[in-house]
Amino acid sequence: MMGAFAAFALAATFPLHASDGKDLPADLPLNRLQVVGTHNSYSLPLDPRLTDLVAPLINAQMQRLTTHMPPKAAELFREEHPNEVTFSEVLNYRHDDLRSQLDLGLRSLELDVHPDPEGGHYLDPAGYRLLKERGATDLAPIDTAALAQPGYKVFHMPDVDFRSHCPLFRTCLEHIRAWSDANPGHVPLFILIEAKVQAAPIFAGATAPIPFDKQRFDELDGEILSVFSRNRIITPDDVRGDFPTLNAAVRAGHWPTLAKARGKVLFLMLTASGDAGTRPYLEEHPSLSGRVAFLRAQPGEDHAAFLMYDNALMRSQEIARAVAEGYLVRTRSDIETYEAKVNDRTRADAALASGAQIVSTDFSKPGNVYGTAYTVGLPGGASARVSPAFTR
Repeated sequence: MMGAFAAFALAATFPLHASDGKDLPADLPLNRLQVVGTHNSYSLPLDPRLTDLVAPLINAQMQRLTTHMPPKAAELFREEHPNEVTFSEVLNYRHDDLRSQLDLGLRSLELDVHPDPEGGHYLDPAGYRLLKERGATDLAPIDTAALAQPGYKVFHMPDVDFRSHCPLFRTCLEHIRAWSDANPGHVPLFILIEAKVQAAPIFAGATAPIPFDKQRFDELDGEILSVFSRNRIITPDDVRGDFPTLNAAVRAGHWPTLAKARGKVLFLMLTASGDAGTRPYLEEHPSLSGRVAFLRAQPGEDHAAFLMYDNALMRSQEIARAVAEGYLVRTRSDIETYEAKVNDRTRADAALASGAQIVSTDFSKPGNVYGTAYTVGLPGGASARVSPAFTR
């Protein structure tokens, strides 16, 4: 534990909300923190008329898909989608804007990004186009000015779930940086970025996604660095140091301390699973050398520092082992709103107890559309704590 002088120096350096992890040791390695964040943090709800239109189409599509899946794919699908829910229930969550979430004490946010180098690619969603053809007016608004601009867009699904607090990725980053500037010395922020590639071809004239390749990932890194200066970001290079690979550094516990990480941001990249998704981000960047973000990996890969086991009930042993080996792990406390619907904390309790450093929820504050008491946070409303994996 830090001594009295170190505690005084820390408080003097970070006048912020000295409540932001003020009791955590200054020399605590970053990978021994635990924070709670939100899933699809940017999201605004669908217009109810679009939900009514699309729900039966997607429910039927998913039924066909799961019926014809190979056994291994079906097993993975059941792990990642363990609950019986309808499409309308999947999206039954409501998030405040990003800065309000950070004010609440959340220290992880998730942004889904879609390339749009020319601008306007997602300006005319097929779902709204069909509703307008059927006479719908006064649809829930979208930020057409932002969607018309060149740059990465932030939303969930083309044509279907496209409403966002900050449709421009750069704007999302600017909101996060503005909050960080106003709260110097905050517990480090863990920003998950999902590089989206899935199409949603359920309408005629569906919008085809623009694929990610090395150039698109280079541009994405550049966009981050245009908002956050390099010294505000903890990158793979910072963790690797003089080790031959990032994985070797992580397994040796070579993470920065909380004192060095305060006021900074980590970016954690999710791509389509498999080599096709990860290869472009690693191309010419072995062990993520020179890259801005940590890339979701499998244990033991040269670039492995960040793992994802969303089903804490099925993967508790893997999470515990990964955390003990030095990895950062993200898991989820609720999946597709089922836990809030039935007010079941089993998964949330397992996620928090697992030791995973990042626990994502769709229900970070009291009040939900189901009227249940379900909510997820750290004890006492803390923004961070020592991971239970290191207090047992």
